[in-house]
Amino acid sequence: MRIDAHQHFWNFDPARHAWITEEMSLLKRDFLPVDLLPELEANGIDASVAVQAEQSEEETRFLLRLAENNSRIAGVVGWVDLRSPDVEKRLGNFSDHKKLRGFRHIAQSEPDDRFLASAAFVRGMSKLAAFGFSYDILIYPRQLAAARELAERLPEQRFVIDHLAKPDIKNGANQKEWAHHMRAIAQNGNVFCKISGLVTEADWVSWKTDDFREYLDVVFDAFGTDRLLFGSDWPVCLLAASYRRVKQIVEEYVAGQADTGKEKIFGENAVRFYNFPVSAHGSAD
Repeated sequence: MRIDAHQHFWNFDPARHAWITEEMSLLKRDFLPVDLLPELEANGIDASVAVQAEQSEEETRFLLRLAENNSRIAGVVGWVDLRSPDVEKRLGNFSDHKKLRGFRHIAQSEPDDRFLASAAFVRGMSKLAAFGFSYDILIYPRQLAAARELAERLPEQRFVIDHLAKPDIKNGANQKEWAHHMRAIAQNGNVFCKISGLVTEADWVSWKTDDFREYLDVVFDAFGTDRLLFGSDWPVCLLAASYRRVKQIVEEYVAGQADTGKEKIFGENAVRFYNFPVSAHGSAD
């Protein structure tokens, strides 16, 4: 079972998707399952995880509707207001959707670098485990310290860091500091990491495969092959590379790994992290 653990869908709306700037103009259109399917088939990927790109419960319901009608969408990472006083009720309202595997907040955009460790957010986060939901951490390196604190305070909660916490690959800035924090947060066995978003943190036009090696060296050493998940970040990756090239970057890096390591990174770890039900023939139900 080969799974793309991180991709997005949307019906483009300039107001709701204001993060798509003019330099990202090629993303200013609809991206739906019919557009992703040829990429999955061409690259030998069986299913994907659709991750929220807008912070609303309607976004969560939109992704769930797509997933209910598409067997190739193994799961959904949605959004809910985890700071809401009635967060348990809201989680309960979503709990009967079997393809809803977890939630994400666009914490990278929060002005407070300690947002993830704030009392209201931690309180809401503490309710996820009872419903079996995971949490995707979307941050910049400067927010890793707060993410580590969150993970340490909630050891029963499953976390995954999206896009290696977005190191500044383009400029090579603060690489040692990023590496230090990544190694520190990886000490928590409840934290996984997605090998995703590399090309869009590099120079979109002139990146080279070697640009990513030192960052991949760090996460492979810190997390090991048991806690790393491949994600394409399609269609955002198209700003800098095709789906095939994104996959090839990871394939080339793991070429020397044992086959079991490759199988974990390209599927088995996603099944385990997102707790997908797996049928007898090995596909996600």
